[in-house]
Amino acid sequence: MRKPLLLFVALFLLVAGLWGMRELQRPATPQFAPALDAGAAAQVEQAPAAAPAGDALPAFLPREARDTIALIQRGGPFPHRQDGSVFGNREQRLPQRPRGHYREYTVDTPGLSHRGARRIVTGGDPPDAWYYTDDHYESFRSFHVPANGERHE
Repeated sequence: MRKPLLLFVALFLLVAGLWGMRELQRPATPQFAPALDAGAAAQVEQAPAAAPAGDALPAFLPREARDTIALIQRGGPFPHRQDGSVFGNREQRLPQRPRGHYREYTVDTPGLSHRGARRIVTGGDPPDAWYYTDDHYESFRSFHVPANGERHE
């Protein structure tokens, strides 16, 4: 009776040790903060009006949205594995489009250790529709991002 108990304990310790090694080998979550200079920062404005170059982001977009917009325009790399995944629009709060039209991206929230509720959702490839939500898809606000190289006079 004592041998099966010892065998069970040894097996348990082996599995626990292997699990712990797997966790140690997992890469750390990146602490991503892209370097943005004035030329790389996207100019964003309220849709549909075109504003002169140099205007600030719409007031409803948080400062961290600038980093997310620049990453989207560059094609990554993205700090969260879910970034760039298909947004299903199940609640139908955005215009109806075929599945795969919308993509979602995280807008970091300072002080949180998880993704939080803030997202940018784009439509099209390359994106021609931009939406921001700060309440995890309950509501959206539309905005415009000029295409790379697009100038406003």
